[in-house]
Amino acid sequence: MSVITPDQTVKEIMKDLPSLVAVAVVETETGMPLAAHSNSADFDVETAAAYNTEVIKQKLKAISALKLNQTVQDILLTLTDQLHLLKLSPNAQKFIYLAVNSRDTNLAVARQVLKKYTDVLS
Repeated sequence: MSVITPDQTVKEIMKDLPSLVAVAVVETETGMPLAAHSNSADFDVETAAAYNTEVIKQKLKAISALKLNQTVQDILLTLTDQLHLLKLSPNAQKFIYLAVNSRDTNLAVARQVLKKYTDVLS
């Protein structure tokens, strides 16, 4: 697959995971969504993107403080009935934020979809 834009990424993920709660391609430095979609009027994907940017930044600080020679590939947050996945692009300048209902979505499938699209994100 060739490199695709954030808008294309969101559209493709929506095709692969039509029952998702929300998806966004987010700039890691600023927390600004470059493209986003929510299937729920009650879910503010822009606010979720901003707060999850802080989760990533804090984890990167912890890795640095511990002097670990590691990079963050993804972060999984398990809520009562949702899974929130954060998958960083190879250069870590962007990440995909995905929220899915845990009853409707297989975690392995969701992770595979995120890997597929973060690897080609422009």
